[in-house]
Amino acid sequence: MFRPMKTKKHLSTIAVLLLLILFIWTLGLFAFVNMIPDGATEKNRLTDAIVVLTGGSDRLKQGLNLLTEKKAKKLFVSGVYLRNDVRRLLSVQQHNPAEVLCCISLGYAATSTAENAIETAGWIKEHGYISIRLVTASYHMPRSLIEFQHIMPNIEIIPHPVFPKKFKRARWWAWPGTIALIISEYSKYIVTSTVKNLDKFWRALAPEAHLK
Repeated sequence: MFRPMKTKKHLSTIAVLLLLILFIWTLGLFAFVNMIPDGATEKNRLTDAIVVLTGGSDRLKQGLNLLTEKKAKKLFVSGVYLRNDVRRLLSVQQHNPAEVLCCISLGYAATSTAENAIETAGWIKEHGYISIRLVTASYHMPRSLIEFQHIMPNIEIIPHPVFPKKFKRARWWAWPGTIALIISEYSKYIVTSTVKNLDKFWRALAPEAHLK
């Protein structure tokens, strides 16, 4: 006689917990959307290097424009398809190779945002740079900054977002494609931030063990 009441109580508790989780997740989603930049900051600021993360033609185009405008000494493109070279990329972007060929480096090893950060960190260390302008899509910027700041805490990173036409920042809830993209990035952001925070906690808790 009492089992159905207990079962009903358990189900009610589970339902409340699920609703609470959904509420917290939704609040986090809106907070994440607010983190997505809607414009470039410090446009005239000079840095040692410009770093472009591959994944869209607008990113490389913006990086080349910044280099042409002498916003940095060098341009590093991370995550380039193995068969591409500088001249091929420049021809696709309709840039004059002679104008910027000497100042561009390509990285072929990275296949993810985390690997972009690792690949870039190695290149930055090799050149002794202390500041970069990071070029990637606006929706990709929050997660990229976590990865880059985690592996390069002493490097100044200036975000320089590009704005793909397919991504509708204004009234994003009215565009199914944009909603799907935001949810995907939000999910990846949660995982990335959790992993990095746990790593920071472990480093602070046992720095000697981490060094080993």
